[in-house]
Amino acid sequence: MAKTKIDTVEEFQQIADSGEPFLFFKNSLTCPIAQAAYEKFEAFAEENDTVHAYYLNVQEARPLSNYIAETYGVKHESPQALLFKDKQVAWNESHWKITKDSLTKNVL
Repeated sequence: MAKTKIDTVEEFQQIADSGEPFLFFKNSLTCPIAQAAYEKFEAFAEENDTVHAYYLNVQEARPLSNYIAETYGVKHESPQALLFKDKQVAWNESHWKITKDSLTKNVL
């Protein structure tokens, strides 16, 4: 399934309010670790059509990144993958722990 970039709290809230499970990725445009993790996220999203995938670039959407951390009680990390189920964070991982295996095991 394709990944979709979102930038605003309103866009995110509309997705979260749907109640559907989704994968969310917080990316940093300046971090090489984030670039490696983003490639894993991107490959996972392209290969799996069972869960919607969204992302933000922290430098472009800091208010949304902060909103997610504050609203869902998950410490901000970048890069960070979060699985939302039943309108809450069911799983999250950051940095080098974002791998194809970790995404497959925890998201599917």
